[in-house]
Amino acid sequence: MGVGHTGPDVRKGQTITKEKSQELLAADLALFEGAVNRGGGKMTQNQFDAMVSFAFNVGTSAFVTSTLLKKHLAGDYAGAAKEFSRWNRGGGKVLVGLTKRRAAEAALYLT
Repeated sequence: MGVGHTGPDVRKGQTITKEKSQELLAADLALFEGAVNRGGGKMTQNQFDAMVSFAFNVGTSAFVTSTLLKKHLAGDYAGAAKEFSRWNRGGGKVLVGLTKRRAAEAALYLT
């Protein structure tokens, strides 16, 4: 049972306990929360939460160089919200799950 953790410590067929899953999630969230706190400027709690979810999924490098972040920092919140939807592909294909996730992140960002 894992919740999105990736890395060199993950192996195919590996199983972990619920406690280990929660430990990994807490460590991962600290990393992505830190990236958003360092680069995100002024933000509401909902903007922070949406950007952490986004960074968790796309990675810190993609987050800090994204147009989404640039628009957020410029105060173009509507433009930043629109940027979420551009990140809905995996393997070059539009994925329904990512499309739904990005729509939810954008909605959260704007509330």
